[in-house]
Amino acid sequence: MTLLHVKQLSLSFGHSPFVVDAVKGISFEINKGEMLAVVGESGSGKSLTALACLGLQPGSARVGGSIQFNGQEMVGAPEPVLRSMRGKNISMIFQEPMTALNPLHSIEKQIGEMLDVHQRMSHAEKRGRVVALLEQVGLGHFKDRLDAFPHQLSGGERQRVMIAMAIANAPALLIADEPTTAVDVTVQAKILLLLKELQHSLGMAILFITHDLTIVKRLADRVAVMRAGEIVEQGAVAEVFGAPKHAYTQKLLASAPKGSPLPPLSDKVVMAAEELRVHFPIKKGVFRKVVGYTKAVDGLTISVPEGSCLGVVGESGSGKTTLGFALLRLLPSQGKIVFLGQEIQQVKGKVLRHLRQQMQMVFQDPFSSLNPRMTVRQIVAEGLLVHMPGMAEAERQQKVAEILHDVGLEPAMGERYPHEFSGGQRQRISIARAMVLKPKFVVLDEPTSALDLTVQAQIIELLKDLQRKHGVSYIFISHDLRVVKAIAGSLVVMRQGKVVEQGDAAGIFAAPQHDYTQTLLKAAFLKA
Repeated sequence: MTLLHVKQLSLSFGHSPFVVDAVKGISFEINKGEMLAVVGESGSGKSLTALACLGLQPGSARVGGSIQFNGQEMVGAPEPVLRSMRGKNISMIFQEPMTALNPLHSIEKQIGEMLDVHQRMSHAEKRGRVVALLEQVGLGHFKDRLDAFPHQLSGGERQRVMIAMAIANAPALLIADEPTTAVDVTVQAKILLLLKELQHSLGMAILFITHDLTIVKRLADRVAVMRAGEIVEQGAVAEVFGAPKHAYTQKLLASAPKGSPLPPLSDKVVMAAEELRVHFPIKKGVFRKVVGYTKAVDGLTISVPEGSCLGVVGESGSGKTTLGFALLRLLPSQGKIVFLGQEIQQVKGKVLRHLRQQMQMVFQDPFSSLNPRMTVRQIVAEGLLVHMPGMAEAERQQKVAEILHDVGLEPAMGERYPHEFSGGQRQRISIARAMVLKPKFVVLDEPTSALDLTVQAQIIELLKDLQRKHGVSYIFISHDLRVVKAIAGSLVVMRQGKVVEQGDAAGIFAAPQHDYTQTLLKAAFLKA
C-alpha cells in the first residue's frame, strides 16, 4: 500500500531571467514498510525533495506538483496540519546535527520536547523514554549525562541524539538525510542495523538520502538516482545496481577514492607532539567542585613529515578532533608541540597569529563554521585580508576564483551565501577557505564525510595535488577507512583518548595488531 506519493514535484528559486530549477518534475512512491534510497551528487536536489515532504522547503521556493502522505496533500497544506504530522507521522534526521540541535537546551530537553508535542507523559515516564531512546541509538552511557549540551558531544554523538529525537514517536515515515555521515564505521553499522530493525518491527517506511552506494546495496529495497534536479533512473536495488541503464548511474557505481598515498617530500618534520594531553575537568555539586577529569587526549606522541599525511581514525568521542584542536592551539593542552621547528605551546599574541597563516583547519560541520552573513567570496577571502592586507583587490579576487575552481565550484557562486548550497558544496567552501592561504599544515576533520563518492575522489586528488605543488602536510581525521587508505601514509588509531596502534598505514591495513583496529577494519570491510 502506498504511503507517500510524490507526483511531478518541482521546486524553483529566483525570478526571470535568473530562475534556478532545483527540482524538475520528479515522481516516486514509497510503500508502507519499504526503504527507498535517493542517491546522487551534492546539489542534485535530494535534500530539497525531503524537506518538501514535510513542508520545510525554504520560504523563497516555488513548489509545484503533489506530495500525498496517506492521502493527505502536503503541498499547500495549512501550517497546523503540517505541524501535527511533523515528528509524529513523518520525522526527519537532518544532515548537520550541530545546526539542527538547539545549543541552549540539554539533550534530555530536546528529546523530551518531541514527546511533549505529541504525547502526554509524566516527568518520570518521559525521562524513562528518553533514556530508552538513547540506549537504542548506542548512547546508553548518557543516562548520567542527560544535562549535557550539544557542544559537549562529538559529531557522531550529536548525530545519534538526532536519530533518537526522530524515532521518539515511532513515525510511519522516517526521512533520513545522510544519517551516518558524522558517524564512525562501527557505530554506522549499529545505526543502520537499528534503522533496519525499526523498519521491520514498526512497519516504518524510510526515505534514505545518501551518497554512499554501499549502504544502499545493503539496506534499501528500491533506489532513485537523482542528477541536476531530475530522477534519471529508479527501480529495485538489485536491478539498478546489477544492470544500470543510465550513464550517470554507471559513473556513480564506478566512483571511489583510488590510488596510493604520496611519500613524504623530506624527513623534515612540520608538526610534532610529545606526550600531548587534553583533560577536561568534571565538576559536580553546588560549588562545581572538580571530582575528576575526562581524558580526551592522554599522552599522545606523533610527527608529521613535510608533504605527508597522517590519518587519525577511531570511534566518535575517541579524541580525534580534540587532538586537531590542540595541535593548532585552539584548545589548552599539556605536553610539547613543535611546528616548523619551533616549540609553540607557550607562543601567544602576534607571533601565534602569524603562525596561523601556515596552519589551518577544515571543520567537521561546514554550515556551523561558515558565517551566514557573508558571501562565499568574502568567506574565502577573509584569510587573505587578515594575513595579507597589502594584497591588491584584483589579485585577491583572482586567488579566490582559482581556489573555488580547484574545489569544484564555479567562481560565480562566490556571490551566494552558505544557506544556498548543499551540505557537500558547503564542505568544499570550507576546504577552499583553508587552502587559499597555501598553508604548510592542515588538519582535515572529516573533510569528505558530507560528499558523494564522485566528489570524494575529486577532493582526495585535489588534496594530493596540493601536497605535490606546495608540500603541504595533513592530519586527516576520518571514520571512512577507505578514504584514509587512499591518502594517508601513516596511521594513528585512537580509542578513549589513547593511541592503541600507530605506524605505516599500509602495514596496519594489511595486518592490524590490536583487537580494536581489527574491529574497525572489519566494520569498514563489511561496509565496502
